Amino acid sequence: MELALYCPNYGYYEINRDNPGRRGDFYTSVSVGELFGQLLAFQLAEWLEPGAEGQRSEVGIIEAGAHDGTLAKDILTWLQLARPKLFEQIEYGIIEPSVRRQEWQKEKLEKFAPQVRWFTDFTSWSRVMRHPSRHRVIFSNELLDAMPVHRLGWDAAAQKWFEWGVALEGEKFVWAKSRKSELNLTSISRHLPSELLAVLPDGYTVEISPAAENWWREAAGVLERGRLLTLDYGLGADELFSPSRLRGTLRAYFRQHVADDLLANAGEQDLTAHVNFAAVQAAGESAGLATESFSTQAQFLTRILDAAAKDKSFGGWNTLRARQFQTLTHPEHLGRAFRVLIQSREPLATRS
Repeated sequence: MELALYCPNYGYYEINRDNPGRRGDFYTSVSVGELFGQLLAFQLAEWLEPGAEGQRSEVGIIEAGAHDGTLAKDILTWLQLARPKLFEQIEYGIIEPSVRRQEWQKEKLEKFAPQVRWFTDFTSWSRVMRHPSRHRVIFSNELLDAMPVHRLGWDAAAQKWFEWGVALEGEKFVWAKSRKSELNLTSISRHLPSELLAVLPDGYTVEISPAAENWWREAAGVLERGRLLTLDYGLGADELFSPSRLRGTLRAYFRQHVADDLLANAGEQDLTAHVNFAAVQAAGESAGLATESFSTQAQFLTRILDAAAKDKSFGGWNTLRARQFQTLTHPEHLGRAFRVLIQSREPLATRS
């Protein structure tokens, strides 16, 4: 999955600049239109502007997984027009390991060049940008669901998990049971009720993403003060096991349709799995973050719009905005499938 998506020469996200949107293989909240970025910008401004504790002279936004830079452009454009004083103070950092995607982003964000800086990872960013008093928001949109997963199957007779691997059969990739796994498969069962394991059907499939948990933990580790936010396809703790998902949540998307063969056309179709938000939330809390909220995208954006409607700077409502908002929030579109997790860390001086 990592090679199929991120190989520098053949990876899906490396060779396809226009994979989201009408011309691509799937829709995202960003491809719906500018409203998503505008609402997010309004919320970022509410978090970062001066509050009761006094003037914040150093504020920052860090986006990870910015793809071609469209969301960053929408956010910065709104801030420049509606919050010019805050805009002048903001340092916008982009965490992007791909040189090619950095080039796409720099082209898109050319007019904002003085305020945007690029880093390959959090380590390189923290060496240059870290400052204890700086108030920041680190966020990602549809990043964690594209991180590599381990695909596990349930052996009902043996009452244990096994891992699916990928093998080569002739000139075709096929699924094969792995003889070894880097995961502690025994420990997975320990965290599940025995009543559940007793009724799981043979071959029931789930995905685990240590990469997503480790990324979140790393982001939490560099956040001295502020919020960590992600918007992603995903499931809460009470949704992880369902009779409707016997084969897991790993999906391939090609030309706006779910593709039947996950292993076909490597590098030419998108691969994505639902985020286990319970595991990600636990990773953040283990790093000292407090969970502010876990909600659907519809709930998150509706709360923002309620506040924005009372603020003249957000601008008027029109048919285009109404159409975009409906797509972003309707349960049959993007409103229910996308979840939003917000965690935060208060300044050291105010901790009890």
